Amino acid sequence: MKFGDILRGLLEETETTQKQAAAELNLLPATLGRYIRNEREPDIETIKRIANYFHVSTDYLLDYQSGGTHSHTEDEVLRIFRLMTPKQQAIYVEQGKAVARLNKKEETAKSS
Repeated sequence: MKFGDILRGLLEETETTQKQAAAELNLLPATLGRYIRNEREPDIETIKRIANYFHVSTDYLLDYQSGGTHSHTEDEVLRIFRLMTPKQQAIYVEQGKAVARLNKKEETAKSS
């Protein structure tokens, strides 16, 4: 996934406008727009500021797996989990366990 696509997703998820983010990040709105459209890539310091602003890792922004996770989707799940309250995390884990049990039952049924 390209940097701009990830950035666009974060803006949509947080319901932040380009103008708001640009102001908070001390960027020109046109510059942020170029990043979102994948016309330009930010320098390292700007990537760090963007990561800090959205509470994600630079690896997440760059769609880079350094070995801790196996995919961008796994990074996404972890990032969302970390944004939750402890109560929400417990519910999320229980839902995940229920889905895993359902998958196991479906696999067993296919094997039979």
